[in-house]
This record gives sequence, structure tokens and C-alpha cells, in this order.
Amino acid sequence: MRQDAPRLAAAFLLGAVSVLGFAPFQLFPIPLVTLAALAWLWRDATPRVAGLQGFAFGAGCFLAGVSWVYVSMHVFGGMPPALAGLAAFLFCCLLALFPALAGYVFARLRSGRYWTDALLVAAAWTLAEWLRGWVLTGFPWLSFGYAQTPPSPLAGYAPLLGVYGVGFAAALIAALCGLTLQRRERWLPAAAAVVTLLAVGAGLLSIVWTQPAGKPVTVSLLQGNIEQSLKWKPERLRQSLDTYSRLAHAHPAQLIVLPETALPLMLDQLPREYVEELRRPSRDGNGDVLLGIAAQDAQGRYYNSAIGFTREGIQAYRKNHLVPFGEFTPPAFAWTLALLQIPMSNFSSGGAVQPPLTLAGQKVAVNICYEDIFGEEIIRALPEATLLVNLSNTAWFGDSLAQPQHLQIAQVRALETGRPMLRATNTGMTAIVSPHGRVERVLQPFSEGALVGEVSGYTGATPYVRWGNAAVLLLVGVGFLAPLLGLRRSAH
Repeated sequence: MRQDAPRLAAAFLLGAVSVLGFAPFQLFPIPLVTLAALAWLWRDATPRVAGLQGFAFGAGCFLAGVSWVYVSMHVFGGMPPALAGLAAFLFCCLLALFPALAGYVFARLRSGRYWTDALLVAAAWTLAEWLRGWVLTGFPWLSFGYAQTPPSPLAGYAPLLGVYGVGFAAALIAALCGLTLQRRERWLPAAAAVVTLLAVGAGLLSIVWTQPAGKPVTVSLLQGNIEQSLKWKPERLRQSLDTYSRLAHAHPAQLIVLPETALPLMLDQLPREYVEELRRPSRDGNGDVLLGIAAQDAQGRYYNSAIGFTREGIQAYRKNHLVPFGEFTPPAFAWTLALLQIPMSNFSSGGAVQPPLTLAGQKVAVNICYEDIFGEEIIRALPEATLLVNLSNTAWFGDSLAQPQHLQIAQVRALETGRPMLRATNTGMTAIVSPHGRVERVLQPFSEGALVGEVSGYTGATPYVRWGNAAVLLLVGVGFLAPLLGLRRSAH
């Protein structure tokens, strides 16, 4: 361990520096450099050491990039500081096990052949990230593909292969660079391969996968900026009701969107006159309203919901992918409810496949809060849906990196689907994202206001909408098969 310590420390620092590649910094080449350095560390490491280096890299990355979960547990969840700090640390260490797996697998299977080993690094890294997005309900936050939003040329791979495909291309470029540092005879072909990957990505950005359909619609995305620590206090209820009513009527549009749990009541608890006033634009035929609110069914189950008010009636979307411990508690962990004081923390899950809502003449695929980090779930409503709308309450994470990181994730969803993404949030970042993954307009976070703009619905399907993650998993399979075939030939 003493001999390994300097390289483990270097891996930890490399992981921490990688966070600069993500929003709000968006220095997208940095993760390519840090991952190249990690691949260089892995080139001659034993499986055990490579696994430890991968763990150190992951620990640095997640402790620097997602330790904002401490804010939700302590500041807003009421957990004691020491316990919240320990929980956040252990959570980041759990996430670090996936880069550790990538390092271990690479060192176990590497063949010593440059090209196959570069493919193996990309395959092992991508498989680990995909598993992180699936195991224990998944948490693919800070997947390296998210760092490659425009102007990165690698963003062109998103409509083809999704965020994991972008990550595969990034990891392959990093491996080609990292594994060739001490092999000068490989510099020229490695450089040619890197330039080709970047050029293909840039070329893919110019392809038009989807087309605008119909007339543009005006939208008004409301941001009430109700502080999370005050939102659930009974004496503050009138403030929440008045704020969103005032914003809705001051900023009319064909589609008015209120964020996740905008009003701290159940739908059936809202005063009838307030609901009638909220529905007035839709009743008058001037615009439809989409409201994020908890709603109860006839069996007494309640859901984190988005309710659409139109002239024709009421529609609903129920959140499907719930946040563990925040929105539901796994059966073996009921004791945590005594430590966390999170209102409405035991929702039921809505159906995995729900039809888009018909609002303002558009087919709207609604997703709530962190549902939009699961690209393979967003595409379930496509190609029927023409717009993506995300309702979020990132107030749970305070003024942290979570806000800009979440907006960057929305950029990738827009790229993958070829659809505009509208985000309405309680405190930030409320935004309009184009189908090309660029943020067109954004409200100042932690301010009250409405983001008013005009968007077109889009039709058609990107390859990712049709294939999902199947294509990139096929690439991962090729990456694992290549060294195994090489070893088999050597045996003969």
C-alpha cells in the first residue's frame, strides 16, 4: 500500500479535477485528460491495484461533484450534521465502486495489444457507468458523457448512441492517448484515430434527425423561488398560493408550467376557488396549465404528479422513477424515517409507460425531477411526444453544483431525442433547451420570475429513440470480445 499510495493519491486528484468538465465549469476536454491519465496508471497495474486506483478516482470525482446530497439530508432533511456527512461520504464511496470495477476488469482482461486494450478501457468504463445507472434503481449522475455537451464535438454521438455512447467515445479517446504515452511508434496512428473520432462526432452534429411540426407555441415557465426550509410551514401556505397565482396571470401563454410540488398541498386539498382561478386560462381557451403537485387516487395511494388543465378536461402524469429515501423508503430501511424529516416521502410509483399529455396542441412527455437522468426511460414516450417538459424541485440541494449539473443533463436528453426540453423549477435552473442541446434561455437561479418564450414541437426519431442503449451495449460487447479473441489466438 505504501508503494501504491502516490498513484492512489494521484488517481483521487484526477477524479476531483474531472468535475471541472461538467457544468457550471464546462471545460469538456478535462475529463478526457484525467481519464487518459487513469488509463496510463492502469496500463501495468495488477487487477487489485487497478481496482483501487479506479476507486480512488471515483471517490475524488463523486466527493467533489455530488456531495451536495449532504445539503438535502442535513439542511432540509433534518439529519444531524455528523450523520449526514457520514451518509454522504458512504454514498460517494458506493458510487466509486463502479470505476473500481472498470479498473479491475480491464487489468484482468487486458491482452497487451494496444488497440484491443484501448477498446477494453472504453468497454469497461462504459459498462461500469451503465451499471451505475441501473443497480439499486440507478444514479448515473456525472456519467462522463454529460460533460460533452455542445460545443464538444463528441455531443454528435448523443442522438446516435445516447449519453453512454458519448462516454464510450470519450473513454476510447482517453485510452488511445493514455496507453500510448510510452509507445512513440503508436503516436501517429493514435492521433489519427482520435482526430477521426472527433471529426465524426462534429459531422454528426450537422445531421438533422427531427423536424419542427406545426406552429410554435408560447410557453411560460414559472419559478416561485419559495425557500425549501419555509415551503412546508403552514403559515407560509398563502405565500406559495399567491406567488404562483400571481406569476401565472402576469405571464400568460399557450402553455403555463408550474414546477414539481409547486404548491405544498395535495391536489384535493387545494381551495376550490383557487383551482378555478388556476384553470381560468384553459377554460377561456387562452392556454393550458401544467401543475406539479401531489395527488391521491381512490385507493388512498398518493403520487408525485403533473396535472394538466385543458379546456377539454384534466390529464395526469404520475412519476414512475422515484428517489430512494426521498420519495419512497426501501422495506429494510424504514428506520431512516426517524432520522429524515422529508415531507411526502412515501409516494407510490406511476406506470412505466404513460401516454404523453395533450397540451397547447402538443404531445408533451412529462418527467419529474431526476427522472430526466434516465435517457432510456424518457424515450418510452417517443416518437409520439413532440415536447419534453421537466418539473423539478432542486431547492432540496441549495445553492450547489446540483443546479447547473441538472440543466446539463437536460441538454443531453434534448440531444438524444431531437426534442426541445422545457424545465420549470422551484428555485433554478428554469430553462428552455433546444433540440440541438443548447440552452436558449434560462432564468437567474434563486429569483422569482417567469421564463416566457416560444418553442416548436418536433416529430421524427433519432437512432437513439429507436435503439435505446442496445447499440452502445453492442459496442461494449465488441470491446470485451476483442481481447478475449486475441488471447484465444495466442493460446493456439
